[in-house]
Amino acid sequence: MYFDVASTAPLHPVARQALTAALDEGWADPARLYRSGRQARMLLDASRETVAEVLGARADEISFTASGTQAVQLGMLGALSGNRRRGGHLVHSAVEHSSVLHVAERHEAAGGSVSVAPADRAGRVPVDGFAGLLREDTALAVLQSANHEVGTVQPVEEVAGLCREAGVPLLVDAAQSAGRVGVPAGWSLLTASAHKWGGPPGVGVLAVRKGVRYASPLPADEREGGRVPGFVNVPAIVAAAASLRAVRAEAERENARLHALVERIRTRVPQLVPEVEVVGDPVRRLPHIVTFSCLYVDGEVLLTELDRAGFAVSSGSSCTSSTLTPSHVLAAMGVLTEGNVRVSLPYGTAEADVERFLAVLPELVAGVRAPLGLDLPAPGTQGVRPEASGPVTVIDALGKRCPLPVIELAKRIGEVAVGGTVAVLADDEAARLDIPAWCAMRGQEYAGEAPAADYGGDRGAAYLVRRTT
Repeated sequence: MYFDVASTAPLHPVARQALTAALDEGWADPARLYRSGRQARMLLDASRETVAEVLGARADEISFTASGTQAVQLGMLGALSGNRRRGGHLVHSAVEHSSVLHVAERHEAAGGSVSVAPADRAGRVPVDGFAGLLREDTALAVLQSANHEVGTVQPVEEVAGLCREAGVPLLVDAAQSAGRVGVPAGWSLLTASAHKWGGPPGVGVLAVRKGVRYASPLPADEREGGRVPGFVNVPAIVAAAASLRAVRAEAERENARLHALVERIRTRVPQLVPEVEVVGDPVRRLPHIVTFSCLYVDGEVLLTELDRAGFAVSSGSSCTSSTLTPSHVLAAMGVLTEGNVRVSLPYGTAEADVERFLAVLPELVAGVRAPLGLDLPAPGTQGVRPEASGPVTVIDALGKRCPLPVIELAKRIGEVAVGGTVAVLADDEAARLDIPAWCAMRGQEYAGEAPAADYGGDRGAAYLVRRTT
């Protein structure tokens, strides 16, 4: 079962049909005046009209890019350049897609300034916190429509109103929501990605409202309103537009069905699997995404086991990342980053498929945890331990990757009397996130961080945990 449409959706049947037809009729250069060129231009113009209608824009505000990432990059750089006389200040949230963060890093390295709005534990960016960062020299604000990892829907319309009052253009990254739910009002620039809604890969959308100052960061090119240079892929654009219209027509019916299936996963997983944290806003969320994290589990191992069982899912765990760093989204939320699983359901997912997933998950998680020898509480209970004695104060987990420092803590916390303190020495950056998250889940008190040298360590940090139960 393919449960990873948040990464990329299977090609929609309508997209496949449109692509096949457009390969025969739309292969020529749409800028040429001969017959085949005019035919390609007609297909391109019709596709632009379709996309504009679905996104709530004018056709001449729509440009097609090579990807959603490129759309974000060009949108941000172009808006920053167009508003440089106002200032060089950029505002974005802490849970934006990495494409936003990379542009922000480049902007800051070039002498600009960046402010980052925090998110709450549900992944939602507070309106007041975001608006409070706007300044007179703010050239651009960026806020996603919904989060790509946990599905939390952001307060775009409220933020857009405050940005409008401050005279600051707002770029909205709608990659996860476009086609599935309505586009929030108030944006100045909007980006989307066709392969997220079932179109072909290699097509992104950049919409720039009339009147928004925009200066292309690339050399001039007459195509796509001067915003995106190069030859456009007309057949792929035709397929992208056709599938966007198709999925939007299906959305109301399918969203209600998928919302119920996701709600079943959100409810049942903590009942079936001990020590699990379901993350993301339980109410203000996309209908098809659910994310949960399992204590004491290597995310890569769990994803491999799920793949063997026939389920394709993804993860924000550091152990499944090529950089071995925790997901910046989960880190910003302050939730558990280890053993993370993101399930994103495609249109047409059957109830039986979800039930099968729920049937195999507990056994797979138990199998991954089995070698650890942990005494886990029953699902849904706190697992209060009796008071113990014996001054075990230091756990040396230096050189061990998460979740091993947390596993060592879980194994030995019972050796410490209630009220006693444990110092976990660790040099894996994920421990800074996962140990406080473990404390929150297990009802223990996180007492802060201290230099590892204070507890005999030669590197890393000491994470202090006070046993309360």
